[in-house]
Formats: sequence, C-alpha cells, structure tokens
Amino acid sequence: MKFSVSPAVRVAVQCMITADLPKLVEGLKRLSKSDPLIVCTVEESGEHITCLIDLQNNYMGGARIVKSDPLVSYRETVLENSSKTVMIKSQNEQNFLHMEARPLENGLAEAIDDGRIGPRGDLEVRSKILSEEFGWDKDLAKKIWCFGPDYTGPNMLVDTCKGIQYLNETKESVVAGFQWASKEGVLAEEPMRGICFELRDIVLHSDPSYRSSGQIIHTARKAMYASQLTAKPRFLEPMYLVEIQAPASALGAIYCVLFHKRGHVFEETQREGTPLYNLKAYLPVVESFGFSAQLKSATAGQAFPQCVFDHWDMVMGDPLDPYSYTADMVRDIRRRKGLEAQIPNF
Repeated sequence: MKFSVSPAVRVAVQCMITADLPKLVEGLKRLSKSDPLIVCTVEESGEHITCLIDLQNNYMGGARIVKSDPLVSYRETVLENSSKTVMIKSQNEQNFLHMEARPLENGLAEAIDDGRIGPRGDLEVRSKILSEEFGWDKDLAKKIWCFGPDYTGPNMLVDTCKGIQYLNETKESVVAGFQWASKEGVLAEEPMRGICFELRDIVLHSDPSYRSSGQIIHTARKAMYASQLTAKPRFLEPMYLVEIQAPASALGAIYCVLFHKRGHVFEETQREGTPLYNLKAYLPVVESFGFSAQLKSATAGQAFPQCVFDHWDMVMGDPLDPYSYTADMVRDIRRRKGLEAQIPNF
C-alpha cells in the first residue's frame, strides 16, 4: 500500500546494554512490519532512528533501550533559479560538469508525491501532464533522467546537453551523484525537496579510465551542491493542520497559545445550533511538542486539538545569513550530526 504521508518526527534509540543489540534490531524489524508508516534507519553514529510507538513494550523482549528527545525532519529547497552556471572539474581535472538548479513549479512536488508523475509512468502521459499543467517544453519533459532521492522523490535531474560524447557511458554515475546529493543536501544533509537540476554541459576525457564512476559521482554531487548554493537555498519544515473545537470564551487563549507556537488560524466557523467554534490552523511540527497540554491548561480543558501532517512550509530567513534564525537552526542540526557548524562555501 502507498501512503500519502511520510514520517516527520524521529526518535533515536540505543541499547543500554550492548549485548541487547540483536534484540533491538529484531524489534525494529517487527515494529516496521506492524505499522507500514514507520521507517527505521541507521545513522553513521550507530543510532537507530525510528518513529517510536510501542517498541519498548511489545517488540524488545525485555531488553531496555535509551531514547533521545523527538527530532523533526526538515527538507532543503531553493527559492530561485541559479544565478550562474556552475562548473566543477573532477579530482583528476580531466572531466568538467556544468550544472544549474531551479525550483520545481508550484504543485509539481505534490504531484510526484501522489504518484501522478514518476519514473514508472508512461513517458507520453508524463510529458503531457508536465507541458499542459506545469508549462514544461515537451522535448525537455522527455529528457528527465531520474527522480530522487530513492528514484521516486520530489526532485529531478534533467539532461539539457546536446551532442556530448560518452554521455550514455557516464549517465549512471551522474545519476548516482544526484541520488546522493538529493538524499543529503548541502545545508545540513537533510533530504532535498522541489529542486530540478539541469545538466547544461559536460566535457569528458576520451580515455575511459579517466572518466570512471569514482571521478564522476563525486563531481556530480559537488556540482549539485554548488548549484544549490547559487539558487538561494532555503529550509522547509513540516506543518500540522490543527483542528480545535472550543466555546467562544476560550478563543482568546487559543489564539494566544498559537501565536507563541508560531501557528496561525486560517478558518474560524461556528457550529450551527451550538456555542462551539471550529478553528483550523497551521502549526509547525517542531512547536507541537507540549502543545496539547499547554492549550488545555490555557483554556481550562475547554479546547480539544487534533493534529495531522498537512504540508511543507518554507522557514523564513536565509540560511547563508549567519545572523538569521534559519542559520542558527542549520548550525544546531549540523552539530547534532557531527558535521562542521559552517555550511560549505561555494
């Protein structure tokens, strides 16, 4: 089954006793099978990242675990077309890649998520949707090399080159570099979303030994990172759709709590024949921890919120500006992942 949602909150778990590691691994496998919305991964630090529900109680066989505070997953995107075409040369200085980045059209990332556009669909149907609904040139729509990350994600790699020798022989290496880059962006190694990378030109050495996959993959990844930095990179955060039922006397307290949590109400209606109001608001997932308890406390138990993931929203501020809120957030994520605090320079 395909679900239209993805995990937005992560928890890292470790064994208190090293000898219990096999039990943890087996428990995570069983937990993943019990709930298809759960995703388990292993970080380079050795931590197992999972959406923790009842791992400890039902799937660990008595072994004790240590869990981290909940972590929110972010996405990396770009705001504008690249200000310049970047050129990256391979480590042996015998191959040259020219790349640009641009944001996908409004609604295109969601269409990829929903499966309307993807690698498995008919090429003619995909080209028709892209040209009629998103304004793509039909010839360009047929030159999409792949989607990513994981070959199905909401990012694209497009070939706009003409008359390049040995291109087909290096296509797989460029695609591998794209998959790597789209899974771990340049800002904080968070997955990318809504970025189209256009391969403008590529100069390859005539000797196959000089254009091996080891040379091309890293070069392609660096080219995509550089083009991302030239296209005004931005951060996306997951947003909850919050529905709240409460009487009129509690509305002031609800608005106050949402304001302090960076949430905003976009719909307020009164239920016909009752004194209750229905409020709909957007709330950043990172601000949702403790929200329900705080709301009930402020309204003396009169408000009842329900949260569900709705969309990704752009975080205000330039991550390349060292004094912005976004830059502080990026530094915190990079430190947590064991990376250098500074974003790599262009």
